[in-house]
Formats: sequence, structure tokens, C-alpha cells
Amino acid sequence: MMAQEKIVPITMPKWGLSMTEGKVVGWLIDEGRELKPGDPVMDIETEKIANTFEALDAGTLRRKIATADDVLPIGALLGVMAPAGVSDADVDAFVTEFQASYVPPAVEEGDTGPIYHWVEVAGTRLRHARAGDAGPAVVLIHGFGGDCDNWLFNQDALAAHAQVHTLDLPGHGQSAKAVGDGSVATLARAVLGFMDAVGIASAHLVGHSLGGAIAIQCAAMAPERVKSLSLIAPAGLGVDINGDYLRGFISAESRRDLKPLLQQLVANPDLVNRQMIDDMLKFKRLDGVTDALTTVASAMVDGNAQKATLRDALGNVGCPVQIIWGVADRIIPIAQADGLPPSVEVHKIDGAGHLPHLEAASVVNALLVAMVERAR
Repeated sequence: MMAQEKIVPITMPKWGLSMTEGKVVGWLIDEGRELKPGDPVMDIETEKIANTFEALDAGTLRRKIATADDVLPIGALLGVMAPAGVSDADVDAFVTEFQASYVPPAVEEGDTGPIYHWVEVAGTRLRHARAGDAGPAVVLIHGFGGDCDNWLFNQDALAAHAQVHTLDLPGHGQSAKAVGDGSVATLARAVLGFMDAVGIASAHLVGHSLGGAIAIQCAAMAPERVKSLSLIAPAGLGVDINGDYLRGFISAESRRDLKPLLQQLVANPDLVNRQMIDDMLKFKRLDGVTDALTTVASAMVDGNAQKATLRDALGNVGCPVQIIWGVADRIIPIAQADGLPPSVEVHKIDGAGHLPHLEAASVVNALLVAMVERAR
């Protein structure tokens, strides 16, 4: 029927390669609400993190289908949007037809997430993964205490436009725990060495926090190898930093100690779920992790002051640069995004803290894709 052409389903999103289902935490809006793309719709919990699902289309929410605590597979019907002119009967018919024809996506044996590889860089074994088969190269560089999986909400969106490479920095994830002096320069050399090892001549660099400082350093060391910089809450652009968080993260040994620390990373503390905490504790209990993180943190901060001073280096970068920062960041103050050269685009995201690429993934993904498209 013609009316059904105007009906838009809201379905369970796929956030990351390993996600097969999500749990509905709760709706954030009522039926009858007019939505525009980016408006918060509901909170959804995955095995990695809870997140807010945002509207992908404009329209009126006519029907809620999923309810709190429902655990649903990717693509399952959560709700329905339609103009006021579409009758309730047409909405009912659409829901009935959708539910009758929906088949959950098959999970093939071994299809539980990204396929990881290892490569030797200057005698150090680094874990890495790749998504996407065509287009320019994009290298995603995580922050302090992170790993490849920090980008699970972003790499799929980028992989539709580029070859996306993630790696565990030295001392992090499943990479070797040797970090040398732990400095930004040493870690930047590791990233450039990784690019050499996997055959990347030049790439768009996306760096979060410490990874942002590393990305700037890479551009300073080898400008011909960096097509653009997308820096998410980057270190290195000012003095102040929450050094107490870094030290607390290193010393935390239990879920009770670690949870309130991880909650400082996000605007909404409920986004930190049990699985996220357990994964972090598992990493921290690996041999060599405490020493590696201590070395990196010592090279990074002195008390609550940053040691890396890359603001001038950023001003001399010749490639396109954008800064993406959560307004509610409690680790590195967003004020450090002020006063940068006019050529640097600054995007401040309300309702996000130090992890806007997880807290507002759709907004950040759009910015990252736009940078790759215009700076090819």
C-alpha cells in the first residue's frame, strides 16, 4: 500500500563486528515524538558497553515495539516511525508483515568478531585488525589503557569508505608489553613502523586521547605519510589532565576500584557495564601491564600536568585537521580545544565525555567519514 512507503522501521543497530544482539535498557522518548537524525531514542546495552541509540531518519515515533529488558538480535524491530497521515491500521499491518518476514542474521562458525593478526615492529609484537577492502587507508590509534576494540562502534562505518586498520599500541591489549621509554615519540615511531610493516604508505590518522598526541607526533615526524588528522579528546594540547585517573586506573585491582574510575570517562555513568569492567580487569592482570602503563603514564604526565606539548606542532601540520571533543570530558579539559589555528575544525559534542566515539558514535562516525571523503 502507498502509506507503507512512508513507514520507517527502527531496528536493533549493529555496533561493532562482534555484536550479534543487544539488550533494550529503556526508551528515552514517548510515542508521538517528532524525531530528527541524531536525536536520542533509547539506551541499548551490548556485551562491550551500553550506548544511546540515535535516530537515523526524521519522522514521528508512532509505535514502540521493544520493551525494557528485551534482548533482541541485530535488525529486530524496535519501533516504527510514520507521518501522522498514516493510519494506525497501516502501522499495524507494517509491524505484522515485518515480524512475519524478519529472520535474524546467521552467525557463522568463527564469525565472532574481527580477525586479529600480529606483526613485528622493531622487535615488538603488535596485534592489529583490518576492516574494509577498498579506498584510502585509515589508522585508528586508541588511548591510554585501550586496545583495538575501543573502535568497534566506528570501524564498520569507516570500512564502507576506506581500509580501516586498528592496532594495540605497545604495552596495550595483546601487544607485547615492552614500551621503551613510553614517550609519545616512541609510540609514534611504533605506529609508523606498523604502517611500514603492513604496507601503508600514507593514511588518515584517527587518534583518541594519548592516541591523539601520537597522531600529531606522527604527522610532525613524517608529514608525507599523513593525509588527515581526526583527534578525539587529544592529549598534548594543554597542561591540565586528570592524572589521578591515570594513577588510579593503574593501581585498581578490583571491580569496586575500577568501576568509579571508568565512569569518569563518560557523561552518563550507566554506560559502563559489567562486561566492560571485566574486560579491563582481565587486561590489567596480564604480565607486564602494570609496568608498561606506569612507564607510559610517567612519560605522559607529572602530577596533573601533561608533559607532551604538541600545540605548536599541530599548528604546523599541513594536512586537514579536525578536533572532536565531548563537552563533559573529565579527563582532559575541552578548553584545550580553544584558540587553535583557524584551519583546525573543532566539533564539541554535548552529552559526551572523554569517549565521544562510543557515547555519540553516529555523530563522530559522520565526522570521520566526511574527513576521509574530502581529504582523499
